[in-house]
Amino acid sequence: MVVRITSPHSLQRALNYNEQKCQKEKAVCIFAGNYLLDASQLNFLQKMERMQDLIARNERVKKSNTLHISLNFAPSEKLAQEKLTRIARAYIEKIGFGSQPYLVYQHHDAGHPHIHILTTSIQPDGKRIDTYNIGRNQSENARKELEKSFGLIPAQGKKAAEVAGIRPVDVQKVFYGNSETCRSITNVLDAVINHFKYTSLAELNVILRQYNVEADRGRETGIVYKSGGLFYRLLDGEGNKVGVPIKASLIYSKPTLKNLEKKFKENENLRQPDKKRLKTSIDWVMAKSPGSLEALINALKKEGVHVILRENKQGLVFGITFIDFRTKAVFNGSDIGKLYSIAGIRASLDSGQQGLTKAPKTASETTQSKDFRNDREPSQAAETHPTQDGLLKDLLEHEKYLNRVPAELLKKKKKKRNPNPK
Repeated sequence: MVVRITSPHSLQRALNYNEQKCQKEKAVCIFAGNYLLDASQLNFLQKMERMQDLIARNERVKKSNTLHISLNFAPSEKLAQEKLTRIARAYIEKIGFGSQPYLVYQHHDAGHPHIHILTTSIQPDGKRIDTYNIGRNQSENARKELEKSFGLIPAQGKKAAEVAGIRPVDVQKVFYGNSETCRSITNVLDAVINHFKYTSLAELNVILRQYNVEADRGRETGIVYKSGGLFYRLLDGEGNKVGVPIKASLIYSKPTLKNLEKKFKENENLRQPDKKRLKTSIDWVMAKSPGSLEALINALKKEGVHVILRENKQGLVFGITFIDFRTKAVFNGSDIGKLYSIAGIRASLDSGQQGLTKAPKTASETTQSKDFRNDREPSQAAETHPTQDGLLKDLLEHEKYLNRVPAELLKKKKKKRNPNPK
């Protein structure tokens, strides 16, 4: 079993997402915990008002008052609705939300069985249940216990990756309609947006392109770009945009540019501890003298680090980006340090020495150095290859300078006055 926990910006949006799935017969609400009526008897407003009433009791908590949890199971597991309900109830109890109102939805729109649980962290007394590191602590312990007690396939190794659903979208299998494209893109965004640490749209796209998805602002002269809009597109195997573009605002998690910019600032601090680990991994591989850029890339892949070479339209590599899948952090080489830029790494590989050597100066630094030298030594270029006339002139000037007696030496020495005259 694989668990994903997100904290939506809005309870209504998260509830809308699940209810719309029900209307399209792609999901069904199978259980309502701590509600006065059964799930089948509740309408949309009743479902929302029960939780909204609690959320209103703590106006200070704006972002972390709602939890949207998905429990994902292996494709080979055939789980009846009754068993899924028991798993959901046991899970909610073990993570400390057993007395909170919650809704359980069984979804049928993916290749593996999964359920969604929607609840709130605000209690009847207005206090918030602490959700810090809930995925790493309470949820992880609950997952392991449920796998044993319900006989579920453990979320380890290869099977975890298969269940998680974070695989590249097979665009040839996607019908290029609004619904299918949106679902495929949403599956990737759910696995990336709140789990990876990126600080720009370019860094986010480095990750998304691994799964055949791209965030697109359009042309700089276009209305979408100027208005701060954002689309998500599917990519084919060659990186070309295909299918129907999906507006960010139409995706239930609202991965709009405005919301992403908040993530950029948050991730800038969150990823700082990961920089040292990534740097150590690169140093470790470089110390073994990989000999070529390709060998370096393959060696880092074994360390859980994926390398992306950034190229211009002419196919020339001008930058390097590292995706550390162990910490889920993204760094451009220059953000780690000058030695870890593409120029620095190439210089180290070309030198044949073990480890990273001093990176070569860039063209601008070389020009600046020359300009500085020319400002300080204006006659140096002329002195390098002097003409015959210039040499004679320099010698005469030099002789003239030697024959000249400094004015300080030409001054007559004053006699000291006797302080005690007779």
